[in-house]
Formats: sequence, structure tokens, C-alpha cells
Amino acid sequence: MLVISWSPMDNKSGKSPDHKELTQPEKYTDDKTHRTVNPGDVIAEEPQTVEEKSQQLAVDSPDITGEHIEVPTYFVVDEPDGTQKALHHVKDADEISDFVRQTYGDPSHEAQED
Repeated sequence: MLVISWSPMDNKSGKSPDHKELTQPEKYTDDKTHRTVNPGDVIAEEPQTVEEKSQQLAVDSPDITGEHIEVPTYFVVDEPDGTQKALHHVKDADEISDFVRQTYGDPSHEAQED
């Protein structure tokens, strides 16, 4: 069975009558508009503790295969001085990569040695 969705359009603009154009400032302040692909990617405007950041999930949903995927918004790493630091999975991606290389070695470097 073929189902076709139809909504009335304004013949001049090609947009539905209830379509609302957002001005530039509204695009970023409208609560119904996400500024990123995953709402969990958004960095909170108010300060958060490392513990609060460690609880945030950027992705918490099934993937295309149906397997449930959880991606933390922040990765918590131990600093050399014993403190903990929360690294944002997008903003701090390079620093996370550096940490992984330092901790587990650089696989591309190991492959060149063989």
C-alpha cells in the first residue's frame, strides 16, 4: 500500500501556510530548535562539577541495528596531579585522542615499527 503525505502549500513561496521563518537570533534561542545533531552535545551554560558532567549522555538510543548505544558527553580522565578533568567528546576530541595514545600507545606508530 502506498501512502502519500500531503500538506497545502502557498503556491508563491512553496511553503506550508503555517511555516515560520526564524530570524538569525531566534534560530539559536528557540527551545524547539536543537543547535547540534545530538541535544546531549550542548555544553551547559552554568558551571558543572566533574561528577555532574560524568552523568551526561550525548547519545542514548538504539542504532540502526536495534542495539542500544550510549555515548557519554564527557570523558573523565585522571590528571598527573591526581585531579580529574571532564573532556567534552566533541570540543575536546583532540585531547581525548592524545590521552588514549599516551595511555594505550599509538597503533599507527606500532604498525610502522613491525
